[in-house]
Amino acid sequence: MSRKPFVLSVKVIVRDDAGRCLLLKRSMSSKGNPGKWDLPGGKIERGENFDEALLREVKEETGLTITLEHLAGTAESELPTNKVIHLILEGHLKSGEVRLSSEHNDYIWIDPHKLSTVDLAEQFREFAKTLQ
Repeated sequence: MSRKPFVLSVKVIVRDDAGRCLLLKRSMSSKGNPGKWDLPGGKIERGENFDEALLREVKEETGLTITLEHLAGTAESELPTNKVIHLILEGHLKSGEVRLSSEHNDYIWIDPHKLSTVDLAEQFREFAKTLQ
């Protein structure tokens, strides 16, 4: 039996001063989770530290500058060619206003207790239940 290789994805729960979390809605043309709500973040480029990758991804996807605080959790998903391990950090909005990239077509700031009311990407549903 052949095993699929693991790849690492970095994600972040970005909180604003009111404690709300930022979610991004993936565009319908997205290869992964089209139309689903997702956490900001993405893949690490060769030679990049995971924290640098996360700050870069957030800037590219949202235009925001954030600070990273601590590890918030993990999640796992499976694709046809590999398994994705999602390392999820918690961060805080430092500056900027949301300007979405073409990967996403909407965003919301949501109370963490209401995450179960949105159509969140499946791999993050269990993790979302742990947020306060």
